[in-house]
Amino acid sequence: MSHLIPTSSGSAVVPASSWTAQGRALKTIVTGAELEVAKLAAAAHVETTKLDAIDHVTQRALQGTAMLAQLEGQLVEAVPAAAFRLAQIGQAHTVAMVGEVYNFGRSVR
Repeated sequence: MSHLIPTSSGSAVVPASSWTAQGRALKTIVTGAELEVAKLAAAAHVETTKLDAIDHVTQRALQGTAMLAQLEGQLVEAVPAAAFRLAQIGQAHTVAMVGEVYNFGRSVR
């Protein structure tokens, strides 16, 4: 056995400690990337939830305004003399709804 001659130089062999260091470095890179992806996914989920909430509030305001306009029209037919007052009440309601939608949208940020 002592007469065996190596066929390649010893420089091609990488010490085990180098492989371990590379493994640790790769693990750090992968872990960092996974954390970044998780952070982005969480942020996207939060933003989607915010948009859903704003959509819900806006949709409800639109429905309320449409129902009020319909009721206003029916009441004007029943009592034409109250048309101006009913229009003022309807306008005040619409302005209040716009304010609520706007404030909610700002508070969600």
